[in-house]
Amino acid sequence: MVTLLVAATGGHLAQLHQLRPRLVDAEKDVVWATFRTPQSESMLAGEMVEYVDYTAPRDFRQVVRNTPRAVGVMRRHHIDTVISTGSAIALSFLPIARLMGLAAHYIESAARSDGPSTTGRMLEKVPGVKLSSQYRSWARPPWEYTVSVFDDFVAVPRPQDQPKIKKLVVTLGTIEGYHFRSLVERLVAIIPPDLEVLWQVGNTDVKGLPVLGVKTLPHHELHAAVAESDAIIAHAGIGSALAALNAGHRPVLVPRRSHRGEHVDDHQLQIARELDGRDLALHREVEDLTWADVESAVRRRIQTM
Repeated sequence: MVTLLVAATGGHLAQLHQLRPRLVDAEKDVVWATFRTPQSESMLAGEMVEYVDYTAPRDFRQVVRNTPRAVGVMRRHHIDTVISTGSAIALSFLPIARLMGLAAHYIESAARSDGPSTTGRMLEKVPGVKLSSQYRSWARPPWEYTVSVFDDFVAVPRPQDQPKIKKLVVTLGTIEGYHFRSLVERLVAIIPPDLEVLWQVGNTDVKGLPVLGVKTLPHHELHAAVAESDAIIAHAGIGSALAALNAGHRPVLVPRRSHRGEHVDDHQLQIARELDGRDLALHREVEDLTWADVESAVRRRIQTM
């Protein structure tokens, strides 16, 4: 039998990819269901992948439209277990999996440090779905604490003679329909002019700014650039945070804010506060960010435990 791993692209896919060794036995076959993007094509190269139509957060019409495809995928691959880290795409697969008598496991995103998302609350009403929180603080029935993508990391001091920051990666994430121009404008004002900067700007319009931005990079190219950089500034998305942590960087995380139309809600504030509290990142708001913050963040590096 086969395990189906279901996740939206971005941080949801990055989490599930990182958690896979702890969730699925190495000898068991796996099929992925996600959206087709440069990230997913690169990250899942060589894997069996079923690409489904993009589902925006809280786009319940698309959830329903994707359901027949979900049934076909599960039947065609003889799936016996479905695991998802969300977001809305989980609603196309997990309820149907239970109706088909399959095991179903939903792992709430590490973005949700104080309780379940809308998707999680909806899945609470589906009998038989196993529900996992990545935080002990709110793991109570029907939610259990099982795994967390952040438990692998610890911050340690860098040597006193660390080199000056010369290469910087700025990544704003790739979620469709949302911009983060406020952060770009702030960074243009504070980044020293002699730095080599890679800008992954997603859907942010940078017209009129002295920025040579790339909308999105394949997974391997972005991770190579992060590994070669001296510092990381990112929106407070799980995928961007994990990319930095896995490369040994303590990033500066700046949350998108819903009142500026930068995301559907303010869950990125939860991510930034959680990682700052663990000393795995430095949390700053757009209007408070300074270059001294970046220099402070890189005085510590990240180790994998």
